Amino acid sequence: MAEIVPVVSEALEAQIRELLPSQRGFGEDLQASNVITPIIDLTAAAQGTSTPEYLQTALAYGSQTSFLINNTSTSLAATPGFYRIIGTASAKTVAATDGDIYFEMTDGTTAKRIWNYLITDNGTVNNVNVSYDFNVFVASGITLNGFTNRNETYLAGSIRQIADVNGVLVNPAGFTPQ
Repeated sequence: MAEIVPVVSEALEAQIRELLPSQRGFGEDLQASNVITPIIDLTAAAQGTSTPEYLQTALAYGSQTSFLINNTSTSLAATPGFYRIIGTASAKTVAATDGDIYFEMTDGTTAKRIWNYLITDNGTVNNVNVSYDFNVFVASGITLNGFTNRNETYLAGSIRQIADVNGVLVNPAGFTPQ
């Protein structure tokens, strides 16, 4: 037999008011039922977007910045937010020293590597490549850098901000969701 009971939770009611602004002031208490009810997730539409995340993180002509780093360090992002970084690290192993390719985050004093590719010289000529595709969060006061340490090492790729510091999604340039 179906039983319906009131649910008293300010946290749940606040979430309903936030996600479904049209329900503010509706006046009915939340209720729970012991009957299995099919659920339709309207969260994305209630928050104002129905774009799937994998489409929202797409690179776009007007919202990505390409980079090619060779034997230097380059700042890629200093504005707080979430970023997608995609590309290839490559090297030619002909030098007498190892090659180091990495991404790091720094607060201006201390640097922390977040992705590293070390190429060890084996005495023969080899071309080595590795792809990368990852997301990072750059906090206020932090800078994201890319680095390679010799002429035969490269970081080639693209970076795009996918959300601001508060997690609000940044759509690809030119895209307007319906």
